[in-house]
Amino acid sequence: MNFLEEKILRDGTIKSGNILKIDYFLNHQIDIDIIRQIAYELKRRFKDVVVNKVLTIEASGIAIATMLGNLYDVPVVFAKKSETANSTDDKYVSQAYSFTHKKTNSVFVSKPYLHATDRVLIVDDFLAEGQAVHALIDLVRLAGGEVAGIGIAVEKGQQKGGQILREEGYRLESIAIIEDMDWQTQTIRFREQPKRQLGKTNIKIGK
Repeated sequence: MNFLEEKILRDGTIKSGNILKIDYFLNHQIDIDIIRQIAYELKRRFKDVVVNKVLTIEASGIAIATMLGNLYDVPVVFAKKSETANSTDDKYVSQAYSFTHKKTNSVFVSKPYLHATDRVLIVDDFLAEGQAVHALIDLVRLAGGEVAGIGIAVEKGQQKGGQILREEGYRLESIAIIEDMDWQTQTIRFREQPKRQLGKTNIKIGK
């Protein structure tokens, strides 16, 4: 079991509707040490990949992306979900459906921040159906850039996002992959990741 799986088991909570709450250390309150470990692990897994930009989507992926951008010493860009007074009309736009908020968001990056010369590492906290990641891929493609890889903290393996992205040929690395979870028994099982010899674990979670 790796550090993130252990943290999920210790501090996560499963809610009905297949919802994993990890806002104790990632989605609301941020545990800097865990974010640092996630960034170092993603950097290690993509050590053979040339990256000159890190891209995420607001809001929970920003902390991970910022730490990872620091390790690569490259700019970090986050796609915005809403217009602001200083938003430019000159931007790349895509659509992403949020299963958490049950609505489709227009996400955008201003054109000066993505270029055809960019080799982009896409980063996010969660991967479920893959809507947000595909929106980010669209933004990179609209700019003419290249997706160098996709780094995820927690992948919901029982949903189809990861499978689709891998079948599409993207290099996807997820630190923790949830095979299944049960909110009634508060148990979670992680997918085996052979490269790191991580076994499936079925343990009751919570403090």
